[in-house]
Amino acid sequence: MRCGFTSRWGLSPATKASSSAWTRHRTAQRKREMSKIGFIGLGTMGGSFARNVQKAGHDLVVHDLHRQFAQPHLDAGATWADSPRALAANCDVVLTSLPGPPEVTAVATELSTGLKPGSAVFDLSTNAPAVVRQLHADFAKRGLHFLDAPVSGGPKGALSGRCAIWVGGDRAVFDQHRKVLDAMGDQVRYIGPIGAGSIAKLVHNAAGYAIQCALAEVFSVGAKAGVEPLALFEAVRQGARGRVRTFDMLADQFLVNHYDPPSFALRLAHKDVSLAVQLGQEVGVPMRMINLALQELTEARGRGWDHRDSRSAMLLQLERAGIEFHESPQAVRAVLDSDGAA
Repeated sequence: MRCGFTSRWGLSPATKASSSAWTRHRTAQRKREMSKIGFIGLGTMGGSFARNVQKAGHDLVVHDLHRQFAQPHLDAGATWADSPRALAANCDVVLTSLPGPPEVTAVATELSTGLKPGSAVFDLSTNAPAVVRQLHADFAKRGLHFLDAPVSGGPKGALSGRCAIWVGGDRAVFDQHRKVLDAMGDQVRYIGPIGAGSIAKLVHNAAGYAIQCALAEVFSVGAKAGVEPLALFEAVRQGARGRVRTFDMLADQFLVNHYDPPSFALRLAHKDVSLAVQLGQEVGVPMRMINLALQELTEARGRGWDHRDSRSAMLLQLERAGIEFHESPQAVRAVLDSDGAA
């Protein structure tokens, strides 16, 4: 019986019908294979991560304290959950992007009462290693998985997907859900046991703010000594240290005196550095430079700058020097573009 022959004119009707049915079957199968993902915390970073998860084809269930933050995701087909517990009942994997340890602990505790055994939570927040280790232990008692997965890349990186995600926890769980993480970042790395991701993030951020303090200090000296700030910036970028682009962090805020709206809020930076100092105390390692950075951030918070950009703390050193920077953004960009810098 010849019901599926192919002639030089194309597929037979029976073969076409069979092919169409197979395509529908594979499409349905792929949709079933996509995990239903829960996402809690749809702020500047979380909102972008959630959109990228949706773009990758995953069904999304979302929750935020402010429902209006979820509207773009709902318009794109996401489902709303009234609470973390309600979200947990419908998801096998949950991602959280929250301000800090207290919020993560509260949300994770509620999630743990609603998730099915075997489900996993990846916390994208900057957190304390001690906190994520405790949550990991609490989840394990219920047959659940908790992994720390802090991110680095800022709002631009979250939006574009060009960011790092450092994961600590069960390697098998990481491998199982790697595709979900790949939808959010282009540099996803398993770092080690629970807490390892948070340690990597705190080391990274603390280093950044220590460098920020040093740059504010040396640039205020250079300018006060008589060198025009933009000329100084252009010069040092071509030295041994400048060629690794240490100084480019000065471009968008410090040189042009632009700290509003924030790229990363001062209050969040203070939280990150506080966690790094706390970690140093826990393991018995003095952190003189990082404590100096924390002092600067604390003083800036005392000025009422919580919602300004974190680099507004650099203004304190300019005040001490009795100078101000007001370079043209176009002129600074010209310096960056002169050698192909991003």
